[in-house]
Amino acid sequence: MSLLGKKIKGDKVIWAVVILLSVLSLLAVYSSTGTLAYRYQGGNTEYYMIKHFMILVFGFILMYVAHLIKYTYYSRIFQIALYIAVPLLVLTLFIGLNLNEAKRVLPLPFNLTFQTSDLAKLTLIMYLARLLTKKQETIKDFKSAFVPLMLPILIVCGLILPANFSTAALLFVTCLVLMFIGRVNMTYIFSLIGIGVVSLAIFITILYQMPGEKQGRMWTWKNRIENFVDKDAEANYQVEQSKIAIVKGGLIGKGPGNSSQRNFLPHPYSDFIFAIIIEEYGLIGSTIVVLLYLILFFRAVRIVSKIPQNFGAFLVFGVSFNLVFQAMINMAVAVNLLPVTGQPLPLVSMGGTSIWFTSLSIGIILSVSKEISSQSSLKEMQYAK
Repeated sequence: MSLLGKKIKGDKVIWAVVILLSVLSLLAVYSSTGTLAYRYQGGNTEYYMIKHFMILVFGFILMYVAHLIKYTYYSRIFQIALYIAVPLLVLTLFIGLNLNEAKRVLPLPFNLTFQTSDLAKLTLIMYLARLLTKKQETIKDFKSAFVPLMLPILIVCGLILPANFSTAALLFVTCLVLMFIGRVNMTYIFSLIGIGVVSLAIFITILYQMPGEKQGRMWTWKNRIENFVDKDAEANYQVEQSKIAIVKGGLIGKGPGNSSQRNFLPHPYSDFIFAIIIEEYGLIGSTIVVLLYLILFFRAVRIVSKIPQNFGAFLVFGVSFNLVFQAMINMAVAVNLLPVTGQPLPLVSMGGTSIWFTSLSIGIILSVSKEISSQSSLKEMQYAK
């Protein structure tokens, strides 16, 4: 254990949270992919668990390597990465694979795919953290600070929006919160929020004025909003099955692998994996999952309060807020507090690109926390002398 402690640096509580969520992920994915296995793998139920395990292992490797790199190096790395992410988003809109009536992923060799919005999310947060740090002396100015900050946000969110409205909205809110933390003029932020609210109202009005032709991404958005508003809608199949899973779970759940709703819920291994967790582990188990994400955010905020450099603080807050906010949205959808969004549960839902970029994000948080530990150790040594 002491040797492992020397190899693994940074916040040990965050490492523990990641390990617990990964173990839960393996159990939940194995349980929820039974129908998928019989449909596509001839009943080989281990196939998806082994595949998911390999994805998690590679994610851990990414996290480990990322946490070893000094966090200040990410400032320059992700500035370059943003200039790669934006063309990839454009490319996805034209040649991306069509999933659920939206072009979200780029095809890769060996039947693999790459979700470009995951790269764009992390790079934009990094870029914004760097820019906020550089602009602190003129942060209240409109022309020299607010405009340079907003341009990349509008470009990236605008390119993600056609294929994935919820991801674009989540990223936009994260950027607004990060700008608030970065002391950007509140008048500009509230003006931007006002413009966003008005734009959303106009967008919803246009959706409701659309003809009844049931195709295209616009109709999908309209259908989800209508189903959420009309709680008794027959088309609200996903949420109804999720509610049944929650009721069946009760206080302590039916036990690992005993879910019955996995056979009825669409995408029980990704979008609605939290419903399966509630059914199998009950209210107690699902509460622990919520607490794990809150602990992750709490530890991140502690890192923000201790790191003396602005870039490290902005970086950790932006990345951790985005991860935990996404988790809360996924869980809120599963319990019918929000319309269906398609957001995966970070580190738990089955997926490739999502898990890898989540792992990379946590590795960066650990890199910053490692720096704090190093500074504390140095101070202790100096005091001992």
